Amino acid sequence: MTEEEMRKRLEILRIEHRDLDAAIDALMTSGSVEQMQVARLKKRKLKLKDQITQIEDYLIPDIIA
Repeated sequence: MTEEEMRKRLEILRIEHRDLDAAIDALMTSGSVEQMQVARLKKRKLKLKDQITQIEDYLIPDIIA
């Protein structure tokens, strides 16, 4: 995967992460909270965050001062 493809993938993952956050908030504020659905969404959100971090770590290497 090229660096440009990784940057595009990163943006897609960030958008999906934000969308899941909004969906979780909407479920929590609505009257009927389905715990299983919220748990699945949170698990998916966590996986996305891991993927985002992995790509960011590759694109932005640590600089030892």
